Amino acid sequence: MAAAALSTVIGTLPGLVIELVESDEIGTVGVGEATIPQIVLFNNLLGIDEADFVRATNATYKLGIEFRDWTRIGHRYIHPFGFYGIDMLGVEFHHHWLKGRALGDRAPLDAYSLGAVAALASRFDHPRADQPNSPLSRIGYAFQFDASLYARYLRGLSEAKGVVRTEGRIVDVVRNGETGFIEAVTLQSGARVEGDLFIDCSGFRGLLIEQTLGAGFVDWCQWLPCDRALAVPCESSGDRQPLTRSTARPAGWQWRIPLQHRTGNGYVYSSEHLSDDEAAATLLANLDAPALADPRPLRFRAGHRRQAWVKNVVALGLAGGFLEPLESTSIHLVQSGLARLLTLFPTRRFDEAEIARYNALTEREYVDIRDFLVLHYKATERDDTPFWDYCRILPPPDGLAEKLAMFRRNGRVFREHNELFTETSWLSVMVGQGIVAGGYHPAADLLPDEETLTRLAHIRDVVANTARLMPAQEEFLRARGSFSGESLRAPPRTGA
Repeated sequence: MAAAALSTVIGTLPGLVIELVESDEIGTVGVGEATIPQIVLFNNLLGIDEADFVRATNATYKLGIEFRDWTRIGHRYIHPFGFYGIDMLGVEFHHHWLKGRALGDRAPLDAYSLGAVAALASRFDHPRADQPNSPLSRIGYAFQFDASLYARYLRGLSEAKGVVRTEGRIVDVVRNGETGFIEAVTLQSGARVEGDLFIDCSGFRGLLIEQTLGAGFVDWCQWLPCDRALAVPCESSGDRQPLTRSTARPAGWQWRIPLQHRTGNGYVYSSEHLSDDEAAATLLANLDAPALADPRPLRFRAGHRRQAWVKNVVALGLAGGFLEPLESTSIHLVQSGLARLLTLFPTRRFDEAEIARYNALTEREYVDIRDFLVLHYKATERDDTPFWDYCRILPPPDGLAEKLAMFRRNGRVFREHNELFTETSWLSVMVGQGIVAGGYHPAADLLPDEETLTRLAHIRDVVANTARLMPAQEEFLRARGSFSGESLRAPPRTGA
């Protein structure tokens, strides 16, 4: 992603050379298969043809995340992309929905989201700007894909734009004796790769940012206690709803991500509350179809580097920090880090104020996402295991505590400083996980009660009818020539 973005945006700067050093001997995590809508903007920035990208990465579409058993066992809700209903009288839609609830209308919030309704029906279509009065005009979407194939796709794009790829394992780092800046890395072959700016994408070990420059790490395990994961692919069951599914388990949660050719699965869990063997048994017992490999273990700590940019090194991805993939933010954090880097791209003097600004913005984004993730664990009724007892009584971070208090008092939902997750996202999880609003905006009472109920019913009907008219996801993929696997081609015709 870094090579592709830099070569696209600033690759023609006079004298600029972008060199990617990587080793095929070193494995990659490669389990991040689900994304959020911002990836559409990133791919557009790179000039990627969507149909070609979907075909090349065995991708499916994603309209949101379904959460099962998080609030209580047997309960489910969807965190959709896009919006709920339509704002009325200058007041956010959910205040009218809250008023409707007070009047006895029990329709769930999901019924007002085209993303949620269409996803459950396995339907998909692109946003339609030519239909401004339709909920389809504002539907949001992302992708689910094979991360290794995405990397291969971006490699081809980067090399076509002049990026030099050097194969080799780094065995030494050369620093300037006076400034402490990194001057070069030495490869196992003896080759020396020099540079002015180094981007550390070396994973959890943080070869440059941590092992060499000692950036430090902020540990958030007290709020996000899951510290291990097992990942395993299985055969496709044929159920390819455009949804990522997260199912709460006794000591964490299990993901399910349907791709064209297989389904990605994993169990994120707390090693303090569950053994590796128990986690593997639970994961394998809850697959849709036969596993295609043995579960692959991952160990991590939730948190981030104290400084993501030190001297002439910028850390991206796991080298910069890790927040579990509950809301599919890992790939986005790489892309937002690149956006900040391009905005604050340095000269050779590396201005300290710009570096400080980059680090402050990076930390703020991690904090915002952390608070949103903690909400899922904190807002639960589950008391069936020690893990959920720990999460339920956990004192929340200050920012989350304020958001919860505001919603509980009067139904207010705020988005701070243009943070990643919108009011729709916060609303979906708070409502979905049982947080009860103590009231609604008084302007909602400008509509007579009967008209409020009539409008709510009309919006539900429009959403349901729009979803019904959308093509099935597989029809949409086939019509665009985006299927890549033999198993998903149209069946042969029989007869004359």
